[in-house]
Amino acid sequence: MTPLRQRMLDAMTVRGLAERTKECYIEAVARLARHYHRSPELLSPAEVEAYLLYLVKDRKLCLSSVNHAASASRFLFETVLGRPNDIAHLRPPMAKVPQKQPELLSREQIARLFACCTHPVYRMALQTMYASGLRVSEICALRVNDIDSATDRMCVRVVAGKGAADRYSVLSPTLLALLRHYCRTYAPHHTRGRWLFANAQGDGAVTVCSLQRAYQGSRNRARIMKMGGTHTLRHGFATHLLEGGVDLYTISRLLGHGHLSTTSRYLHLISPQFKPPTDIDPLDLLAGLPKL
Repeated sequence: MTPLRQRMLDAMTVRGLAERTKECYIEAVARLARHYHRSPELLSPAEVEAYLLYLVKDRKLCLSSVNHAASASRFLFETVLGRPNDIAHLRPPMAKVPQKQPELLSREQIARLFACCTHPVYRMALQTMYASGLRVSEICALRVNDIDSATDRMCVRVVAGKGAADRYSVLSPTLLALLRHYCRTYAPHHTRGRWLFANAQGDGAVTVCSLQRAYQGSRNRARIMKMGGTHTLRHGFATHLLEGGVDLYTISRLLGHGHLSTTSRYLHLISPQFKPPTDIDPLDLLAGLPKL
């Protein structure tokens, strides 16, 4: 590891940046160095901006990916290299990313997706993601002790989620029953680290990439043509709760959004045709899925 990379890692650690953010920033700066075949600390602000233009025009990357590279280079120059005198020139332009509405799966499609996921650990992880609204990285980081099944609590604890913030999400009776059966069968509490969703070796948690591949494979087997990855289940969580009558503020807290405006975009995705069943708790999304 080069001294500059170690300095950048130390700077991100002391500021409490999430592990995923650290990985993205380090990889973005490494690509910048490979592009110019020089250490990033030797580059000028003009070279950084030219690199961002190259990503847009030649590599045809989406604006959100370019913004990741811009944020990484900004952190490197401003925080790690400490060049405040050039602050006006060391601020890469942040492009405005078009806000696209996500493609949602219907309840029937979600039920088919779960039925087509043949791996029991991945299936339980995907069901937990839909029923609790957690991000895929938060699902992978869950430990057995994060499931609080006490009757006066009934929640899923998220430790150091996005923004290094802890929060609690809903634990429905249907999800709890599935998790209890899963734990009795596969005993995740006996694995090293007590990961709720352990890898095949039992010495670590399942990875984000493996869970994404499991989602894509299940979606293909279910013959679902809509695009998107595991985050589609989180979108479904928010939208289906809104359709069930759960208020926007509660959903925002469950999702871990910092601003209510972030959650309000789901208001445009509500189906006017859906009528929530009167005999099912609107927070128990799994119970509302059709039986296949």
